[in-house]
Amino acid sequence: MKQFLIFVKKEWLHIWRDRRTLFILIWMPVVQIVLYGFALTNEVKNSNIAILDQAHDEASITIANKIAASRYFNLVKNLYSYNDIEATFKQGKIRMAIVFPSGFRHDLLHANSAQIQIIADASDPNTANTLTNYAATIVTDYQATLNHEQKLPYTISTQVRMLYNPELKGAYNFVPGVMALVLMLVCAMMTSMAIVKEKEMGTMEVILVSPLKPFRIIIAKTVPYLFVSFINIITILLLSVYALDVPISGSVWLLLAESILFTITSLSIGILISNSATTQQAAMFMAMLSLFLPTLLFSGFMFPIENMPFPLQIISNIVPAKWYFVIIKAVMIKGLGFAAIWKETLILIGMTAALLGISIYQFKIRLA
Repeated sequence: MKQFLIFVKKEWLHIWRDRRTLFILIWMPVVQIVLYGFALTNEVKNSNIAILDQAHDEASITIANKIAASRYFNLVKNLYSYNDIEATFKQGKIRMAIVFPSGFRHDLLHANSAQIQIIADASDPNTANTLTNYAATIVTDYQATLNHEQKLPYTISTQVRMLYNPELKGAYNFVPGVMALVLMLVCAMMTSMAIVKEKEMGTMEVILVSPLKPFRIIIAKTVPYLFVSFINIITILLLSVYALDVPISGSVWLLLAESILFTITSLSIGILISNSATTQQAAMFMAMLSLFLPTLLFSGFMFPIENMPFPLQIISNIVPAKWYFVIIKAVMIKGLGFAAIWKETLILIGMTAALLGISIYQFKIRLA
């Protein structure tokens, strides 16, 4: 029994001294339950909307105030003309717009019927459906208060218009998200083993005595994987268009250029991981652990980022897949040009430069 307890003590000390093991056993479950608890939710809330009130009467103002006060919506803009609606959608500032026509209250009181138009961004069909249902419910509640003691009930009908995806096909949101997830994981995992593989095979010494500088060595390691990733991009786009019926509404060349930029960003992350890892198994584990969950949770692909607490929204900004997902939806689904995505493009360029700089700085020219 004494020997058994000695072995138990020895293993306990081993776990306590090994910070990586201790992190996995204790802190990883804590981190995951916090992330899943806040990020994984089917409820859509705090969605940015705009209102075009052409009536400016008591009824339209009351309904607009009820919608703006709801926790499901965040009124970010009051529009002044119908032409402003599509321009605001193209800027990516809103998910839904509500239009009150002129004479709204007059039609309601004298004709006992009025109409409200709800326009939603259907590039994410599930969110669009949920938001239109929320808005229609608020309108219905207001209608019920008016009809409380009325013999002839008032009727407010909602006309729903879905932008970019009238048929509400799930592939319109699925394809951009899968592109971001696949390119990030495949590219990062491929290059995460590039340098550490040389260390394990004992060929790193040959590379280090070559006349190439660290920068050229790292670039040389990524170029073959860049070509392989480009083939993956072409394959994904062809399958999307011809198998899933998802059209490329914008410029194909802009889409390819942005995809190559994101691929380089992903390859840079893989090289950074490869510099830090000591074995291929460790590199693979680090790539999966540090990329799969953040990409899945914080890209906006499966769970709207605005649903999350503010600290998690801040964290999402350092996930490259978030910006690529925005770019792909803007170019591929909405048909927008570079003017609509230049900020996201600059962010990816900055991330790529920073990651490559850190990788070159950490590259060891001497083996320990």
